[in-house]
Amino acid sequence: MIDYYARVSEAIVPHLKGRPLTLRRFPNGVSGGSFFEKRCPEHRPDWVKTATVLADEAGEIAFCLCQDKATLAWMAQLAALELHPSLAKAKDVDRPTVVAFDLDPGPPANVIDCCKVALELRKLFEGLGLQSFAKTSGSKGLQVYVPLNTKVGYPDTRPFAHAIALLLEKRHPKKVVSKMTKSLRRGKVFVDWSQNHRHKTTVAVYSLRAKDRPTVSTPLTWDEIEAGSRKRSPDALAFQAKQVLKRLDEHGDLFEPALKLRQQLPQTEAIPG
Repeated sequence: MIDYYARVSEAIVPHLKGRPLTLRRFPNGVSGGSFFEKRCPEHRPDWVKTATVLADEAGEIAFCLCQDKATLAWMAQLAALELHPSLAKAKDVDRPTVVAFDLDPGPPANVIDCCKVALELRKLFEGLGLQSFAKTSGSKGLQVYVPLNTKVGYPDTRPFAHAIALLLEKRHPKKVVSKMTKSLRRGKVFVDWSQNHRHKTTVAVYSLRAKDRPTVSTPLTWDEIEAGSRKRSPDALAFQAKQVLKRLDEHGDLFEPALKLRQQLPQTEAIPG
């Protein structure tokens, strides 16, 4: 695990840098239970940077910042298998740099159904003049990001994301649900728009996931999403650590544009009915 994070550091650190980071730690291995840690451990080395941020009911918390390879390796040594950054940077925690959508399939739906919904999302965003990027969650589904990197707040991104989810549900009621209620999600893809909130986090691109196999939240091209929508086996879109390192060698960081691409968030009223 430490070796993987050291080798993937050049790609993952830019996506973590400057962001309050929640660690999901597995001190006894994947099958031995875990805990989420927001407060950066007090026994951290002096060179691990932190940012004090007003959290929810916990008040002010000194979050870890992953600024470099050494910090990433230290976190891996803590058995922080999963890394969950904020959608905003610590210097301006109320300004998300992206709008994020988590596509979560309710069995018997699977990641193939998520691919179909992701393509509908992409088409919708293209109609609004927006580029979007997709990655596997490393678990059951997909995540779609719309980079902004402009002066916009959660009071803008949250209703926009909700309106998009409602529109998809309206257009595809047999395939999509926008509410978290589990009884509504069977055989459908839940478009989770609620991640667009100051106190929420989303698993980082290139983060490992706590599974029996060392799967990774992996960036995909839209061609791969298109091909994935026609696959029969969901395993075709499950990438393990060694595969991700090979993909990086071949393609570079497919998620890199999300770091700098500046896009204006349309008014919610501009979303078609």
